[in-house]
Amino acid sequence: MASPDKKAFALRLDPALWAQIERLAAQELRSANAQIELLLREALARRGIKPAASPTPRRGRPPNEAAEGDG
Repeated sequence: MASPDKKAFALRLDPALWAQIERLAAQELRSANAQIELLLREALARRGIKPAASPTPRRGRPPNEAAEGDG
Protein backbone atom coordinates (compact mmCIF):
# COMPACT_ATOMS: atom_id res chain seq x y z
CA MET A 1 0.00 0.00 0.00
CA ALA A 2 1.25 3.47 -0.84
CA SER A 3 2.37 5.83 1.89
CA PRO A 4 -0.20 8.54 2.65
CA ASP A 5 2.27 11.22 1.55
CA LYS A 6 2.95 9.60 -1.86
CA LYS A 7 0.90 9.93 -5.03
CA ALA A 8 -0.27 6.58 -6.41
CA PHE A 9 -1.02 6.17 -10.12
CA ALA A 10 -1.21 3.47 -12.75
CA LEU A 11 1.75 3.20 -15.11
CA ARG A 12 1.73 1.15 -18.29
CA LEU A 13 5.14 -0.11 -19.35
CA ASP A 14 6.46 -2.34 -22.08
CA PRO A 15 7.10 -5.79 -20.53
CA ALA A 16 10.75 -5.71 -21.64
CA LEU A 17 11.27 -2.33 -19.95
CA TRP A 18 9.59 -3.62 -16.77
CA ALA A 19 11.86 -6.67 -16.76
CA GLN A 20 14.94 -4.42 -16.99
CA ILE A 21 13.68 -2.22 -14.15
CA GLU A 22 13.01 -5.26 -11.96
CA ARG A 23 16.46 -6.68 -12.75
CA LEU A 24 18.18 -3.39 -11.92
CA ALA A 25 16.12 -2.99 -8.74
CA ALA A 26 17.10 -6.47 -7.57
CA GLN A 27 20.79 -5.73 -8.20
CA GLU A 28 20.53 -2.54 -6.13
CA LEU A 29 18.36 -4.15 -3.43
CA ARG A 30 15.35 -1.90 -4.11
CA SER A 31 11.74 -2.49 -4.98
CA ALA A 32 10.76 -1.84 -8.58
CA ASN A 33 8.72 1.13 -7.36
CA ALA A 34 11.71 2.64 -5.52
CA GLN A 35 13.87 2.03 -8.60
CA ILE A 36 11.43 3.89 -10.86
CA GLU A 37 11.33 6.78 -8.39
CA LEU A 38 15.13 6.90 -8.32
CA LEU A 39 15.35 6.84 -12.12
CA LEU A 40 12.81 9.67 -12.38
CA ARG A 41 14.70 11.77 -9.83
CA GLU A 42 17.98 11.18 -11.70
CA ALA A 43 16.36 12.17 -15.00
CA LEU A 44 14.99 15.37 -13.46
CA ALA A 45 18.39 16.19 -11.93
CA ARG A 46 20.06 15.83 -15.34
CA ARG A 47 17.62 18.45 -16.61
CA GLY A 48 18.42 20.75 -13.70
CA ILE A 49 15.08 20.22 -11.97
CA LYS A 50 15.14 19.62 -8.25
CA PRO A 51 11.87 18.28 -6.82
CA ALA A 52 10.57 20.23 -3.86
CA ALA A 53 11.59 18.60 -0.61
CA SER A 54 8.68 16.96 1.09
CA PRO A 55 8.39 17.73 4.78
CA THR A 56 9.60 14.67 6.63
CA PRO A 57 8.48 14.25 10.21
CA ARG A 58 11.28 14.44 12.74
CA ARG A 59 11.85 11.22 14.58
CA GLY A 60 12.84 10.71 18.16
CA ARG A 61 12.47 12.81 21.25
CA PRO A 62 11.90 16.54 20.79
CA PRO A 63 14.86 18.73 21.78
CA ASN A 64 15.01 19.90 25.36
CA GLU A 65 14.32 23.63 25.03
CA ALA A 66 15.48 24.41 28.57
CA ALA A 67 18.91 22.90 27.89
CA GLU A 68 19.27 24.87 24.64
CA GLY A 69 18.78 28.18 26.45
CA ASP A 70 21.40 27.38 29.11
CA GLY A 71 24.26 27.32 26.52
